[in-house]
Amino acid sequence: MPLSQEALAAYENWVGAMVTRYKDKVKDWEVWNEPNFSDNLVNTPEITADFNIRTAAIIKRIQSHARISALALGHIDLDYVERFFAYLNEKNAIGLFHNVTYHDYVYNPDANKLAVYKMRQIVKRYAPGMIMRQGENGAPSVGGTGGALSDYNWSELTQAKWDIRRMLENLGNDIECSIFGIIDMNYSGNGPIRRKNTKGIVESASDNGAVRPKIAYYAIQHVTSIFDHTLERLTTLKHTHHIAARGSRPAYSLNTDRSISVYGYRNKDTQKQLYAMWADDAIPREENELKCLEFSVENGNFDDPVYVDMITGGVYEIPAAQWRREGNIYTFKNIPVYDSPILVADRTLISMK
Repeated sequence: MPLSQEALAAYENWVGAMVTRYKDKVKDWEVWNEPNFSDNLVNTPEITADFNIRTAAIIKRIQSHARISALALGHIDLDYVERFFAYLNEKNAIGLFHNVTYHDYVYNPDANKLAVYKMRQIVKRYAPGMIMRQGENGAPSVGGTGGALSDYNWSELTQAKWDIRRMLENLGNDIECSIFGIIDMNYSGNGPIRRKNTKGIVESASDNGAVRPKIAYYAIQHVTSIFDHTLERLTTLKHTHHIAARGSRPAYSLNTDRSISVYGYRNKDTQKQLYAMWADDAIPREENELKCLEFSVENGNFDDPVYVDMITGGVYEIPAAQWRREGNIYTFKNIPVYDSPILVADRTLISMK
């Protein structure tokens, strides 16, 4: 980051000019990308926090309704987060920021839950109610190219699994999420060598033209066509090894010892439900290893349940012989679960061509 008085003055002029130019088109700003990845003897948490304050003050002076992302942390460094927010708090500058972002690339998209939880507790202590936002994140569609996570044998299928697992894991924990990026990025070096970052959900040619959508493009469409403002999360959903009617608190069970992510939602108007689930214990694989499980949920609300594969967009009837209702407990037999999200949902919650 610029530190000299001359460089800071130039930077402040640049920020002011940019916000003035784009204030009628842009309201979300992120200050400085992954400051903790540089020399931390220079970009200390305190210097980074001061730089965030300096930048946010200029933005707010020109565009009072701007939404500014604090930190833009690379991976999750809890000590860095603690010192950053302690400095903001000391300077009474918490109110300048709308959310806090982190960019966390991990091979298993579900492997960072504990780190995110710990980060959230720090943020909550200094800035109660501040929004957590998973900023830049995604997976390549080809291994050995360029950028984060590139040293793994990715494919279009495993990229799609990674992207929608991370999206739905974030949604299930009230974290805003973005996928990086729209199209593959061709980077040129100091010479003829070029490398491509294949995290795009659209394939690009060497001249940067769009070639075609990838599997992830359609998988993300499937997610966003269902998980919109009409749904609300079942925040008290709990896992149990044995379902028994216990009142109004929802609970679920699965007949497996594998680690399975499960998140429940209901339509705000009709109260009809859907449940998203996937095997979360490994890096997404090229093979689709289906395990047929029994899924039970207490206080369910289904009239016509269907099974949805979020990768393909396929919607399937659940035969009458494979589900039953006993009181307020719904049980679904032989539900294929694998390392990509599937849904058990009331048919009315799924828009189908």
